[in-house]
Amino acid sequence: MLKLLLLLPLLGALLTGAWPGLGATAYWRIALVPACAALLFAAGLAWHYDPAGPLFQFVESRAWNARLGSHFALGVDGVAVAMLLLTAVLTLVAILISRHTNLGGRLYYSLLLLLEAAIFGVFSARDWSLFYVFWEATLIPLFFLIDRLGGENRQKAALNFFLYTLGGSVFMLVALLFLYDAAPGHSFAMSDMAAGGQALGARMQVLIFAGLFIGFAVKMPVFPLHGWLPLVHVEAPGPVSILLSGILLKMGAYGLIRAAQTLPAGLLSVQDILVALAFVSLLYGSILAWRQQDMKAMVAYSSIAHMGIVLLGVATLRPEGFAGAIFQMVAHGLLAGLLFLVVGLLYRRQHSRNLADYESLTGTAPRFVFFVAFAFLALLGLPGSAGFIAELQVLLATLASYGAWAGLLGLALLIAAAASLRVVGRLCLPGKPMALQDMHRGEVAAAALLATAILLLGCWPAPLLTLIGGSVAALAAGFGS
Repeated sequence: MLKLLLLLPLLGALLTGAWPGLGATAYWRIALVPACAALLFAAGLAWHYDPAGPLFQFVESRAWNARLGSHFALGVDGVAVAMLLLTAVLTLVAILISRHTNLGGRLYYSLLLLLEAAIFGVFSARDWSLFYVFWEATLIPLFFLIDRLGGENRQKAALNFFLYTLGGSVFMLVALLFLYDAAPGHSFAMSDMAAGGQALGARMQVLIFAGLFIGFAVKMPVFPLHGWLPLVHVEAPGPVSILLSGILLKMGAYGLIRAAQTLPAGLLSVQDILVALAFVSLLYGSILAWRQQDMKAMVAYSSIAHMGIVLLGVATLRPEGFAGAIFQMVAHGLLAGLLFLVVGLLYRRQHSRNLADYESLTGTAPRFVFFVAFAFLALLGLPGSAGFIAELQVLLATLASYGAWAGLLGLALLIAAAASLRVVGRLCLPGKPMALQDMHRGEVAAAALLATAILLLGCWPAPLLTLIGGSVAALAAGFGS
């Protein structure tokens, strides 16, 4: 089943790329078919996944290079299923809002579908060598999407993204080779490498964990390895920013969770350092988001703060912290997708990201008013939104582990609230009216899909918490909590 999920977008990319001479609308319709099919298939996986059954399900493995101990091994737990579903939703949204763009045809849609296939591979791999191959494979379509279709400084942004990610991947590769040497039978299987890693001494685990953490922290990103993010988000096309912030950042957090399962003593030894980095990322991202006039840069810096919440939840090493971190990955993926969707649509119409160039949209663009207000208020983590559930659990875990230091999380959220309310006050409250074409039906459908998911998870979090419950229990058991 997982191989079929990987093949759906891959076949769609090949079909799109091999069909020359069509118009942009025809390519959009072709790309929409595998994107919808992948979403239905991912939803079927989530439906058939049994939270009370084995931790990893839909497992399949074939020898890739038996001599090296690498296998084409696939399997998913609750966290991976949630990430697969998030990837399918956001890819469909990115394709939906691309219909009225001038981003092109064959190249653009082929690269989007190739990117979806590579991300599916990252979340479903059960072999570290396969994980690394898919991890690096995401670089190729993203590089060309930014370099060919981005803004004025697109080449600089694409090169920054490529070098940052590639540099972090070098540390990850070296760490994986040390783990491979320690694994019984010299196998790249995640279970075997976890057994070998846990048998190492604490000092060696710390060194290997540091290498893995650098690779994953670049992608999340964590301060001070965040330098690529603001520039890339500003220059990337709007639909690509949805995938970058909504999914690519979660790849780093997902890798960190797998590293925690592989090297628990290493994580335990650097727990306080990770908590400190999380607090710095929270405050740094929130303050810079508050100071931005560029709305895409504002959302990009807020992503640093929100991924700091994920890092903080993992670093608490408590069940509610793990649950909050994983819930935050899904909640922020949906929320970042909605934020970049509305900001990208505003830029497409006004050709400006500067908040000062906008006036009140009430009376002229009511659909924009609703979704802008909804997105930026949900960014505050208000009750009823998915972010509230995630932040509450991380806050409780931080209070239990670090007491009054949890106040720094509250301070960061207050600063982020100031940034969000500034946008809402400018665009959504009565004032000097601004003429702006309102959202089209397809754009409303894409935004409504994300907004509905955010509300559903905020008001009814039980299905997602049940889905990830087994993974949370296994993570907590690894640290004796």
